Amino acid sequence: MGDERQASPGAQVAGRVPTGPTAGLAPNALFEYLCRLGDDRLVLGHRTSQWCGHAPILEEDIALANFALDFVGQAAAFLKLAGEVEGRGRDEDALAFLRDEYEFRNVQLVELPIGDFAFTILREYLFDAFDVLFLARAVKSSHAFLAGIAAKALKEAQYHVRHSGDWVVRLGDGTEESHRRMQEALDQLWAFTGELFLMDVVDHAMVEQGIGVDVAYHSWSGSGEAEALLSALLGSSVDIKVHALQTHDYNRAGNANGKGNWNVEAEENKQAAEEKQADHQIASSPFPVIKRDSSIKPCKNI
Repeated sequence: MGDERQASPGAQVAGRVPTGPTAGLAPNALFEYLCRLGDDRLVLGHRTSQWCGHAPILEEDIALANFALDFVGQAAAFLKLAGEVEGRGRDEDALAFLRDEYEFRNVQLVELPIGDFAFTILREYLFDAFDVLFLARAVKSSHAFLAGIAAKALKEAQYHVRHSGDWVVRLGDGTEESHRRMQEALDQLWAFTGELFLMDVVDHAMVEQGIGVDVAYHSWSGSGEAEALLSALLGSSVDIKVHALQTHDYNRAGNANGKGNWNVEAEENKQAAEEKQADHQIASSPFPVIKRDSSIKPCKNI
């Protein structure tokens, strides 16, 4: 038997048996990369759409439905291009609906249940803030079609971050109840943001080819790029800071036995070790967070 494993139906459709922590849907780094971009937006779009008819005010109900449509539209564009790159006759609908769950490559942040309105708004902001920074670089991709999709998506992301950022400030600086709910949301979500800044062999291959975006800490640290971009969008009324994140051992590409995209055992071991320390270790990942004197802030003990 040795290392021999049975291929699942999903693996057979994808073209090979997953071989390790960074195994993709196919031995094609660009296809894998595009699926990741599409899956992030597809899953977040569907999560956001769950608020349709349930938001606290009518205007926000329509706004979240529009955001969901934006995300799904972006996902369709990325997955359509992924299907063309793969060359196996799968279009965006096939990639969206006919893959097994462990074949999806989205970050775990976007698939979390919607929670309450504060949770949804804060998740939207965290993803939007990253998305604006990511897309601002992706428009310079050497891959013309990817750059074109990024250029269109960037316009939408700029509006998204202004909207979600405004709600973060309004709720964070609002009543005692709204402030408490926003702080609780951040306490729950903060641990998941580190995955956005992790890079593996696929990401590095895309960066080396001039196609992908370097999202690692060293590419942002000290440049002032993140602060400048978000300050321009959010205005001078908020103070944009880049904070160090504690990252966790996420495994975006799925593990060897295809059980998902989060290395739970490693995460639990790491958390247990950290509980013995007075403070969390600071890891090398940045994230822009809106701060005011009375606003929410990252919690040390998540």
